Amino acid sequence: MVSSLPPTSDLSAVADAPPSRPGGAGRAVAVVVLVAAAALIPMLGPRAALDGTGEAAAPGVGGIALLRTVLFAALCVQVGEVFAGFLARRVEASARPAAWPAGEQPRRWSPYAPWAGFAAALGLASVVASGNLVPDSLAALDIGGLYGTRDGTLALVEVNAFLVAALCARSRRPGTALLPLAAVAVAEALRAHPPTEDAPIVGSGLTLVHLACAALWVGGLLYVLRTTHAWRTRAPEAGAALLGLYARVAAVLLAAITATGVCSTLRRMPTSTVLDQLTTTAYGRTLLAKVLLVVVVAVLALVARFRLRGARDRTRAYVPARAEVVVLGIVVAVSAALTALPLPIRWT
Repeated sequence: MVSSLPPTSDLSAVADAPPSRPGGAGRAVAVVVLVAAAALIPMLGPRAALDGTGEAAAPGVGGIALLRTVLFAALCVQVGEVFAGFLARRVEASARPAAWPAGEQPRRWSPYAPWAGFAAALGLASVVASGNLVPDSLAALDIGGLYGTRDGTLALVEVNAFLVAALCARSRRPGTALLPLAAVAVAEALRAHPPTEDAPIVGSGLTLVHLACAALWVGGLLYVLRTTHAWRTRAPEAGAALLGLYARVAAVLLAAITATGVCSTLRRMPTSTVLDQLTTTAYGRTLLAKVLLVVVVAVLALVARFRLRGARDRTRAYVPARAEVVVLGIVVAVSAALTALPLPIRWT
């Protein structure tokens, strides 16, 4: 009697084969929908926030907010990959060799993200070169004028920094990209607080810490979840350990983001006017939306942390963590829209 079973080698090949992914197409569609929604927020958000406030926005505010969303997202992706990669190596060092999923690393996005940031920074520099107006032709650009103004210099710093970060990402030491990316964060912090503002150095310092922690938080979680997905079959517990290690650092990042955000808000909107301006100004409305979204993120992070402490199946923490990274993506888009809106009135 001839056996109908395949040879032993074939059985082992079947056992080692990755599981089928029937939901792959559905996930791809979901990603496309989320990216489209994230693009609509900066494009349409400023107009909705300005409705009924009597404030006037700069021309092309939706396009500027979209470019800044891409710039922030590129910064988050590359910074987060370096940060979360360091955490993954710590988990690798402490894991048993038999349990370590050798070779099962997510595909790096850092070689591509800085090019998106470069394109966005170039677009924002063209706006500065045309007198803070959306250029309608190449003749409207005054490239030489960029070197003679503070905003132009900062715009050029961001363009060149993303270019250097792209080259670093292709080198043998991709972690060196943190240096040019730090220059982007510094340039953004200085741009947000012109010399005419009261104590601009303080404001720039708060913005720098806020932006750096946010990039580590958002980009780090994205790469951690991509890594846990790559480890899901051979080392699910290693993935849970990585998420737990990230969660401990994220708690500190959230505290720093909250503290700097509150201080920045009180510098621009005195305590006696905060409640009024949160509903009557475009800046306040957008800030309120951002705060509510961050509260949702904090709740999701808390749920994930509780599930990580469970003794049965710690991988259940992946569900709220995935929802958290989606909401954080929306927060990035809302934050970009916030930078393009008129600053709140400082009532006395």
